Amino acid sequence: MLRIKGLTKQYKGSNKGVVDISLAIESGDIYAFIGHNGAGKTTTLKCVVGIHGFDKGEIYINGTSIKENPLLCKKEIAYIPDNPDLYEYMTGIQYLNFIADIFEVSAADREMRIEKYAGEFEFIDSLGDLISSYSHGMKQKLAIVSALVHNPKILILDEPFVGLDPKAAVVLKGIMKELCQAGGAIFFSTHVLDVAEKLCNKVAIIKDGTLIASGMMDDIVKQGKTLESIFMEVACDAKAD
Repeated sequence: MLRIKGLTKQYKGSNKGVVDISLAIESGDIYAFIGHNGAGKTTTLKCVVGIHGFDKGEIYINGTSIKENPLLCKKEIAYIPDNPDLYEYMTGIQYLNFIADIFEVSAADREMRIEKYAGEFEFIDSLGDLISSYSHGMKQKLAIVSALVHNPKILILDEPFVGLDPKAAVVLKGIMKELCQAGGAIFFSTHVLDVAEKLCNKVAIIKDGTLIASGMMDDIVKQGKTLESIFMEVACDAKAD
């Protein structure tokens, strides 16, 4: 569903960026993308969703190049950044309808999905309030619901559990599993390694812009070790105790 081939993105005047990243996210995958701060996770995700251009390589969404047909690709995906930038002068329901209008979602479908997902996150009663009155966690929930309103095939998330209370985190994990069981795929960055280990079937580790490990979670996490200990060994200077 998502193919990243030889992705290279360098920032002018800086050694930051990513070099020769290649990954394949298939239907049904919940794929974790982990690395230290500044490793290149967000850069990679922003290239995947068409926010950043890139110097070399290709990115394909269901076989379509993000370079050649970005609009078609964006209809297939949804992106939730680590700090959602929402229109705070709107109410929650106005924002959700705005996003649904962009993706040409029918009135019946948007009503069904908003009721379903806002109901699961238990904030239907707050949809009439201004977004400016929302807490960070409420904004994160709204961003998640807005990403799901057009029924994306691929969900791209940057630190999705930050700001969510434990119950909302459980709800999100359930939604992620449901989407993949329906044939979708999820690619997300996270620092919550125990969640990634339990939730994901695949994982990639990036360090200083370079991919240093990727594959099936069971193959990366060997018997008697955890994802956290593996990460400390391969991505950090000091080994875990």
